[in-house]
Amino acid sequence: MIALRPAAERGHANHGWLDSWHSFSFADYQDPGHVHWGPLRVINEDRVAAGQGFGTHGHRDMEIISYVLEGALAHRDSMGNGASIVPGEVQRLSAGTGITHSEYNHSRTDTTHFLQIWIIPDRRGIAPSYEQRRFEDGEKRGRLRLVASGDGADGSVRIQQDARLYAGLFDGDEAATLALAPGRLGYVHLARGTLEVNGQRLGPGDALKLRDEAAIVVANGRDAEVLVFDLPPLE
Repeated sequence: MIALRPAAERGHANHGWLDSWHSFSFADYQDPGHVHWGPLRVINEDRVAAGQGFGTHGHRDMEIISYVLEGALAHRDSMGNGASIVPGEVQRLSAGTGITHSEYNHSRTDTTHFLQIWIIPDRRGIAPSYEQRRFEDGEKRGRLRLVASGDGADGSVRIQQDARLYAGLFDGDEAATLALAPGRLGYVHLARGTLEVNGQRLGPGDALKLRDEAAIVVANGRDAEVLVFDLPPLE
């Protein structure tokens, strides 16, 4: 089964300082047909205006991944971490028993464009933790580079779930195949550009849900940046 999730059908909220598209039910956007896919609970495509950001707020029992596409996102949390996330970096925040944090765009002129991803953990009540790593474009060029996983394989950030997240950059005849084990779910989110995935052409913000498929095949990209999830089933 392959189901297309067109970008224009996502939930949308524009708060002035924040323009956000929701792939799954979030805040005032509630869609019983799009609540989660396996443990993948949130993909918000956020654009934060210059000099604006998310004030201090709390999370609990959630794996939160930030993936910046343009600009920079300043992060501070109750564990004492402070960092700026820029394109090429992946930040992982395991909220566990509870954390507070803020996210801010300190630029005076530029919008910060990033993906906020939430994954339901396989265990509740863990100690909160934080991790941030850089993955150079060369590592993602023409291939799917593992950037987050349950075991921290290949230098990926480690999440509390049997899920794997890959990032790739594709142009022209570059192509890659990701095998899916029986029973696993796939999810593909195209961050920008255009790309063919299992024979379907995707544009910016489009996504595919996959079930009972042997593999995910990406090809024929044009300035494409894609995120690919290999997920366990979760009812």
